[in-house]
Amino acid sequence: MAKATDECARTLAVAVMTVSDTRTEDTDTSGHYLVEALTAAGHRPAAKAIVVDDIYQIRAVLSGWIADAGIDAVLVTGGTGFSGRDSTPEAVRPLFDKDIDGFGEVFRALSHAEIGSSTIQSRAVAGFANNTVIFCMPGSTGACRTAWQGLIREQLDSSHRPCNFVGVLKVREREA
Repeated sequence: MAKATDECARTLAVAVMTVSDTRTEDTDTSGHYLVEALTAAGHRPAAKAIVVDDIYQIRAVLSGWIADAGIDAVLVTGGTGFSGRDSTPEAVRPLFDKDIDGFGEVFRALSHAEIGSSTIQSRAVAGFANNTVIFCMPGSTGACRTAWQGLIREQLDSSHRPCNFVGVLKVREREA
């Protein structure tokens, strides 16, 4: 299997959503990490938002990004646990045209090596909506790093082999 490089062959437009009732732009370390990581990989930050943990507010922002032909991928951090208002999976799953079941499975396997059995408290999910790939991960910066480095970076790299998700994103429609 070919190893992904730091520079991706295609630049993607990637939006980042932090789901939180308490984070601000100053305290959003996970969202900032994801913006820095995707930029370092050669992608372009298309949008960034902090959205309160409310199913309908999450869906409203995410639906706008899904409909936007200029956004190829969305990274969502936060709201994937079992605490109080955690509702990211419930907000996002109905919008998916196709689920990426393996994302949550592999994320939890990678995370288990880092945090042990506590990984079962993550409801990380991913899927496609309108040819936009959406990855939802826990809100900690460590979890975002695990998801980005272990899964997302390679799947957003058009040179990654044997396969990646770039071929089915909206970027194909813009380049056609």
